[in-house]
Amino acid sequence: MKPKHINEFFERLQAQRPDPTTELVYHSPFELLIAVILSAQMTDVGVNKATAKLFAVANTPASILALGVDGLKEYIKTINFYTAKANNIIKTCQMLIELHAGQVPDDRKALEALAGVGRKTANVVLNTAFGHPTMAVDTHIFRVSNRTGLAPAKTVEGVEKKLLKVVPKRYLTNAHHWILLHGRYTCKARKPLCASCIVADLCQWPDKYEFGAAKAIKQLQDNLSSLESSNASST
Repeated sequence: MKPKHINEFFERLQAQRPDPTTELVYHSPFELLIAVILSAQMTDVGVNKATAKLFAVANTPASILALGVDGLKEYIKTINFYTAKANNIIKTCQMLIELHAGQVPDDRKALEALAGVGRKTANVVLNTAFGHPTMAVDTHIFRVSNRTGLAPAKTVEGVEKKLLKVVPKRYLTNAHHWILLHGRYTCKARKPLCASCIVADLCQWPDKYEFGAAKAIKQLQDNLSSLESSNASST
């Protein structure tokens, strides 16, 4: 995708969602960290149901540590791989108390040293909790980046590096959320909603017309023509 098209791509996504953010419910960097750890191979809806009950009784490293592994498991047993995640969360709480005075560190190396925290989780926390211009590449972002031609690459790390390189700086802080939400609600894996996609004309996916992209492109062109006519009549 050409730079001018990438700029237009994000300009439209921004117009659609001026203030994008994660759909995980949290009220502190620590709650976000725990929610993201739990979110691996889970929907945000499923995580939010579990954390609503958990955070009502324990939402600090000390209070979760006091639950112990078995106590924590009772609150997150609806989460996939909850036993492994409970063990990691307890270890992470111990590390936060012993190494960081109970606070979530605003540092990649320190975050990735925590149990159950990989690069993607660290990127989400750095971006969403602390405002770093990072790119947490999940399945949605990987799909959209490759399908549209925005930042094609064969690996997650490759997509991340390309996105950090091609996304205009003014959009970089929110780009993670815009791409993810576009993939979750429009550029879906099996049945993408190309007929109502606001970037259908910029997308380089050859199969987009099979899913109605022509309709979206015509609508975009009609909107542009109407805008040009309106501007001309007002001058």
